[in-house]
Amino acid sequence: MHLICLALGGALGTLARYGLSGWILSLSDPRFPWGTLAVNLLGSLALGFTVRATEFAPLAPELRGLLTVGFCGAFTTFSTLSYETVTLAQDGAWTRAALYAFGSLGIGIAAMLAGSSLGTLVSRFAGLVPAG
Repeated sequence: MHLICLALGGALGTLARYGLSGWILSLSDPRFPWGTLAVNLLGSLALGFTVRATEFAPLAPELRGLLTVGFCGAFTTFSTLSYETVTLAQDGAWTRAALYAFGSLGIGIAAMLAGSSLGTLVSRFAGLVPAG
């Protein structure tokens, strides 16, 4: 039952992300990813609220998982990054919190660039992209 709840929350979070991001993009300047920014900020707010509000509520673990890991996790993993960074900082692990936050962003960008370059190389090797 727990996996079904996670999957249901994930499906709903994915659809909410797609819908909200697309709607915001249709209303804004397409030269800036306003939809993604809004989803990341709203997802962080939603996860923070949900974790704290359900901490004291008598909710079944399946429902808590549906809301947090399922919905918020699929809505945006940025919310999880934000939550885990705050948790580290609240536990007094400021150095680990900073390394985690800045490392995730910096190494994530580097990994994105490396993956993009690798994808181009593989596509060229397969003859899908002209050399140059």
